[in-house]
Order: sequence, then structure tokens, then C-alpha cells
Amino acid sequence: MDKQTVVVLFGGRSSEHSISSATAGGVLRALDRERYDVIPVGITREGAFVLEDDDPDKFPLDAAHLPEVVDNGTRIQWPEPGGVRTLRVTRADGAVDDLGAIDVVLPLLHGPHGEDGTLQGYFDTLEVPYAGGGVLDSALCMDKHFMKVALQAAGIAVAPWITVRARQWAQDPEEVRAAVAELGLPLFVKPARAGSSVGVSKVADPAEFDEAMRIALAEDDKVLVETGVVGREIEVAILEGADAPRASVPGEIVLTSRGFYDFEGKYLGGDGVDVVCPADLSDAEVSAIQDTGIRAFEAVDGRGLARVDMFLTGDGSLVVNELNTMPGFTPISMFPKCWIASGLSYRDLITELIEAGLRRG
Repeated sequence: MDKQTVVVLFGGRSSEHSISSATAGGVLRALDRERYDVIPVGITREGAFVLEDDDPDKFPLDAAHLPEVVDNGTRIQWPEPGGVRTLRVTRADGAVDDLGAIDVVLPLLHGPHGEDGTLQGYFDTLEVPYAGGGVLDSALCMDKHFMKVALQAAGIAVAPWITVRARQWAQDPEEVRAAVAELGLPLFVKPARAGSSVGVSKVADPAEFDEAMRIALAEDDKVLVETGVVGREIEVAILEGADAPRASVPGEIVLTSRGFYDFEGKYLGGDGVDVVCPADLSDAEVSAIQDTGIRAFEAVDGRGLARVDMFLTGDGSLVVNELNTMPGFTPISMFPKCWIASGLSYRDLITELIEAGLRRG
């Protein structure tokens, strides 16, 4: 079988640049090289597309020295509709090399300018096939407000919330505080369009609310204030599949001393949180969680993959917290752990994502 050429795309302009780069290190190491030729392309923090080294060791998950894409002077030229349909690179000295035809792009980008539909629309415009989420599901799930609206419309339970714009907070903070008081305590204050718990605060006392708003508004001018849901934190991984989406066995986030599952706990192996997969659940609970995960995926017109995060409450109800259309693939991330626990290896998981992108292309 002829090899297909995969562009592994990572880095980006968001605050999750280094996590994306570390994810790419794991993927580059695991990709089936007998099946795919690989071209690593990095996006610098300033947004330049550069040809990167095909060296997994360059992008380790090291909390003390997180990896990043450094501008090496190269510039990627993507295939053009009606023009040159190969990938080219302009070297630092101005020479242009043709890297040949590409079959699919595997974006490993987290957060804005990568996981929010903008890059997906770019590749749609270029008529370049890509794996993972599409324009609509990526945009919906990046904006937590509209994600909740879509889930509610599909009859899926979400935590009560209000959405606060920066101008509302600046013009009438007392009105906002009064509306928030009706949600009860504890509260979670989140930027609407940031990822991976960046800018998120848990508020247990009304006196903490103003500072939580300041932190969230530093990331986005639209903020969600949610009622805290008491329950087990359950996550399930979804893959698109050739015929229908399917769900992994569920995992659980077990907080021991950390207040909530924040950025450090998710990616940097911070103390106070355990990522357990499979979770200790009854068969009926597993079935209900998998069904809810697939329903949530379909409610946002999911493509490729998603991790669906939800709470299992004491009375057995399921409340969906959010969907992540490009979940982390680092060694301590839930998404690959759950698929591995379901019998799908890390390498085969990556292959499934690529093949789904090829089918759509």
C-alpha cells in the first residue's frame, strides 16, 4: 500500500501553545511510519507557519521547560485552489522547496486560532482535507455559551448559568452581582472562549466574585457564571467512526486536594488530582454516560472526535459540563487513556483520526 502524507500541525497563537507542542511530540513518536509519511508544521506564537523538525524529543512534556515552536525563518506555502496543489516551503535563504502532495492535515491545536473553527474554515477554503472537528462543532464548543444553548435544545442537561459581557460588568456590576446571587454557591466563573481551564475560578464566597471576573475578563470579553454541580466528574471519549460515533469506557477525575480540575492538574501532573480510567461505575451508568456523550456529540454536529465532560450526581442524573473538540493527547490526558482502556492503542487511535479525515476529504 502506498504511504499517505500527513501534515502534523501544532503550536499556535493561544495560551495552550506549549501543550499543543507537547501533544505533537507524543503523536510524532506514535504515528505509524509504515503507513504514513509525516511532515511536521509548527505555528509560532505570532502565527507564522514554519517547517519543523521530525523529532519527538524536541517536544517533551516537561513542566519545568515546556516546548514551543520557534521561528526558524522558514515559511509554509499551502496548496492553492486552482493553483499549485503541493506543499512548499520557503527556506530562510529564500530558496523554495516542493515537499510534494499532501493527503491530510492532523491539527493538534488547542484554544483560539486552532480549535475554534477558524483554522478549519481556512483548510476548507484551501480544499485541504483535515482530521478532527469541523467549522461548526469547533466554533460551537469553543464558545461555552452557544455550546450550552445547543445542548439544551437537544434535551441534554447543563448547569444553570448566566452569560456576562464586559460592557455589562463595567456599566452595572451591581445588577450582575444580583443575578449571580440567584445561582447560589459555589460558582464557577469561566471565560466563554478560552480552553483548558485557563482563566477559570471557583467562587465559594461572594467576596471572591469580583476577582474571579477580573481573571476571566483578562482572557475574554464574554464570561460564563455557572452554578457548581455536586457530583462525580466523568469524562468519555467520542470518535466519529465510519458509520456512527462511538464512545469509550468512561473515566473519572478524582480530586484529592485540588479545588477543581485546573490547567496544572490537566497537563502538568499537578498534585491533588487523579485521572482514573476506567471509572468505577455500574453497567447501567456506563451505558447512560456513553449514550449522553454520543447525544452531545451529535447535538453540536460533531466531527472527528470530542471529549465530553459531565457530572454524575447523587440521584444518578447526568449534567454535561462541556465538549472539547481537540482534547489533549499528552501521556496523562484522559482522551487517549480512555481509548487505551477500551482496547484501542495510542497508535491506532491516531490512525482512526487520520482515516476519518481522509474519508471526509
